[in-house]
Amino acid sequence: MGDWHGPQGPFDIPDVPSYVPRRLKPWLFIVFVLIIQFSGGVYLAAASDMVGTTALMQQDILMAGYAQLVGMSINFAVMFRLKFRFSNRVALMVCCIALIAANIICAHTTSVPVLVLTCFLAGWFRMWATFACNSTIQLWLTPVRDMAIFFCYVYLVVDGVIQLSGVLTVYTAFFSQWEYMHWLMTGLLVLMMIMVWVFVKPVKGPMQIPLLGIDWIGAALWSVFMLCFTFVCVYGDYYDWWEAPEITAATLIGLASLAVNLWRASFLHHPYVSFTAMKNRNVIRATLVYLVFFTLMATEHVFEHSYAAAILGFDETNMIDLNWYVFAGILAGVALTYFSFALRKWRYKTMTAIGFALAAVYLAYFYFLIDYGVEKEMLFVPLFVRGMASVIISIVFLTSIVQSGLHFFVFPQALTINGFTGAVMGATLGPALIGEWLSHTVTKNAALLGAAMTDFSTAVAGHHVGELYGMVQRQALVVSMKEIYGWLLIIALVSVAVIAVSFGPMRPWAIFPKWRTIRRALRSLVRHEERERAESLVR
Repeated sequence: MGDWHGPQGPFDIPDVPSYVPRRLKPWLFIVFVLIIQFSGGVYLAAASDMVGTTALMQQDILMAGYAQLVGMSINFAVMFRLKFRFSNRVALMVCCIALIAANIICAHTTSVPVLVLTCFLAGWFRMWATFACNSTIQLWLTPVRDMAIFFCYVYLVVDGVIQLSGVLTVYTAFFSQWEYMHWLMTGLLVLMMIMVWVFVKPVKGPMQIPLLGIDWIGAALWSVFMLCFTFVCVYGDYYDWWEAPEITAATLIGLASLAVNLWRASFLHHPYVSFTAMKNRNVIRATLVYLVFFTLMATEHVFEHSYAAAILGFDETNMIDLNWYVFAGILAGVALTYFSFALRKWRYKTMTAIGFALAAVYLAYFYFLIDYGVEKEMLFVPLFVRGMASVIISIVFLTSIVQSGLHFFVFPQALTINGFTGAVMGATLGPALIGEWLSHTVTKNAALLGAAMTDFSTAVAGHHVGELYGMVQRQALVVSMKEIYGWLLIIALVSVAVIAVSFGPMRPWAIFPKWRTIRRALRSLVRHEERERAESLVR
């Protein structure tokens, strides 16, 4: 990445007035990050309440929630351009206004297209504000710009807030209504705007990077592809997959968008996502690892809620309390990664093996634990381990992309691929595959269990037909979950073995360049774009 450096002296933020104590300045931006991370379009933890009070389906709300992730992912490719085009004050004020509007719209609309579009834009502005804050305090977190250390902080905030946001949303809906979560976040965003107005000065950078030359058409096409992909995964089971014209149309539109993007990347000098990023070894490895890992962890979305609700009989508050177990695992995973990977520079191979081994422990625990009458406290270990495994893999492979040797221009594009794979595909593809697998397995096991029951069986004498059907379905669900957990456990153990023999001895050494190096690179890019534009006008 070039132009590496050591500590540069006392850290300070010129955007914040001098009357604010220096030691408090970074914490001001951390408060901003937390408010932004809690904010969004829809709050998935309130999905059941939204379904009960509106005409929306569960799939509609999931689609809107995942659209936020698409919007966040698509922002990666332009986040440095935005950083050098707008001051922190302008960026945060604009993002706050956008997120306030998103909360108001999502609290009132029942139109699915409006909801999805609003959440997509909310995700885009949410990512912009998050990067504006985190990049400002990066040198405070790691004066040598060690990205392994920086990403420990990033995922502590991001993954931690995801769990805490769910808790806050459910309890807000429990004590009042689900809409109050939107009003609460609107109030916090208004408070943040006041704080930004008072404590953040409109400091302009040493150079203003224009937004001209960005491949906005490519951005739109990649967004369409990601949204179509998400639509197929979310609504596939509801519409019976490709038997329905809706799924077929979404598939064709998504593939057409992907094909056009790949075609444009073959001749554009600066496509939104280039072949260089797609072909990089570390990016490919991170993509494959993400796909395997988050498919293994997809039981989180499919099984845990069904098991807790249908088998254990947990209500919404009891189920959301399980988030505390995951949050504890995230804290432990970040601590382990920080002291071993970031400070001691353990190898990628070691950390990846630890992540998949923890995934195997999670799957094995549920395989042997899953049954009727399990106490809530017994779920602490598997959920704790799941939180650890997810955050370790995320930190390690995001750091590997930084160390991939990509040119600075291509690095944000690689982050877009990483975001799409981890945040979008990890949240949609895995659950869709596991859900379909569960559906077929439950049907098979229910038929086998039902065949054992006859009108003359003493085991079922005295039971109503409806009661017997419910018993068969619950037993089939438990047996099917155990069966799938077993197969996923085997895949996890095989993955650990593959990692042990295939990964090299690489360690996290990546140090991010100085901001002046980034400015120099962007200035060169802008000049090249202006020269190309002038030449095209001449022709």
